Amino acid sequence: MPPNQVWRWAGGYHLATLFLGLILLTLAVIDARHFFLPDLLTLPLILMGLFVAAFIGPVDLLSAALGAMVGYGLLAGIAFAYRHLRGREGLGLGDAKLLAAAGAWMGWQALPYVLLLASLSGLFYVLGQRLRGHHLGAGDAIPFGPFIALSFWLLWLYGQRFFGGF
Repeated sequence: MPPNQVWRWAGGYHLATLFLGLILLTLAVIDARHFFLPDLLTLPLILMGLFVAAFIGPVDLLSAALGAMVGYGLLAGIAFAYRHLRGREGLGLGDAKLLAAAGAWMGWQALPYVLLLASLSGLFYVLGQRLRGHHLGAGDAIPFGPFIALSFWLLWLYGQRFFGGF
């Protein structure tokens, strides 16, 4: 029996999903309260995603490794460019590490969906704040981690059903 079949049979997929959900919830709460995504949680999440890809699926290890690199590089590049253009922080590297984790768990193919869903979620949040009478300005900070975590979680659970394999 191939390793991925053994893990699926032994409930490895379900354990991995439980672990992922708990860590994503923890990260979302920490970022929402403190504007911080700790390496103590994001880096092991990347490694666990690579482990899941190697032994459980749904993507192969190469797609997962590329996903981690592209996910990190994309948001780290945006953070670097924003800092140079605006002269202040606009996106933390914790967000880049969380997107790297999403890439490690679901492959590089899922990253556009994660970013699109996270961005739309953030826009709906801002719209909700506006409807409540709180107008956000250019100086207001909004943590992006909770939106990435929500998108990551929903796509892990339902993405293959709606978009096919990542």
